[in-house]
Amino acid sequence: MQAPIWGIDLGGTKIEGVILPDLDNPQPIIRTRVDTEGVKGYHHIVGQIAKLVEQMKEQSGLQPGAIGIGTPGVLDPRLHTMKNCNSTALNGQPLQADVEKALGIPVVLANDANCFALAETHWGVVKQQHPQARMVFGIIMGTGVGGGLVINGRVWNGLHGIAGEWGHIFLDESGGACYCGKSGCVETILSGPALQRYYQQAGGEPLNLKQIMARTAEGEKPAVEMLDRLHYFFGKGLAMITNMLDPDVIVIGGGVGNIDSLYSKGLQSLEHFIFNNRLDVPVLKPVLGDSAGVFGAAALVAGDQVTGLHG
Repeated sequence: MQAPIWGIDLGGTKIEGVILPDLDNPQPIIRTRVDTEGVKGYHHIVGQIAKLVEQMKEQSGLQPGAIGIGTPGVLDPRLHTMKNCNSTALNGQPLQADVEKALGIPVVLANDANCFALAETHWGVVKQQHPQARMVFGIIMGTGVGGGLVINGRVWNGLHGIAGEWGHIFLDESGGACYCGKSGCVETILSGPALQRYYQQAGGEPLNLKQIMARTAEGEKPAVEMLDRLHYFFGKGLAMITNMLDPDVIVIGGGVGNIDSLYSKGLQSLEHFIFNNRLDVPVLKPVLGDSAGVFGAAALVAGDQVTGLHG
């Protein structure tokens, strides 16, 4: 009998934990959370993770042999410190080593997009519709843009730990400066804040994306321009991934991924840009919702679920 698998989703405001029976059964034994309280600093965050694990032990009566943790950045494979985290207190810190020391057990880390892709592969829309898929590319298009790569059911991290980081491929100079220090990244064009910014530049009011999308239905010119731009650059950006990796399935999560026309006009744009005379790859909406991150983290410790040249 397989041992239960433990996962933690480390977010900016909350840290969520789950215990699942095994990789074949996603019905939680327990699911609980604590506040991150990131303003209190890095060591406090580590303490909150330890607090959550103790809470999980007490509620379940179980003891973990290892824990998977989904993070808002990546562990540098050479330096063994965190990088590219929007929760900036984590950057430069040896999170894996410090959490292992606090818990006394092995810990496996992967970024949130990888956990999303892994969960949708094992339990979500990929499992339901394309269970034979060998390569799955998962995209999160929301406040930021990220990507995760799963090959044969395992996360592929890559040499630098940045495999799947689609959000920071160059797309177009019109996106302007990116927080990463470069310019024109996918994130500067296809993220929710980038779409809202373009809408205002086109003459719209300061509105959120849901409000802007309501105005596209009314035919408002700045809203329609924003949506047309989204379709165009969605196809152009995703064509880079399709040409390079040719995945079996692409899954799109995040708030921007809920825009229905991405799956019609956006795919027409992708078909235009890819190096093929037709578009066969399924581009799907996820089904796990906010469960994907923490479920994917648990999947990290179900055997050897993370691979790459450096683990």
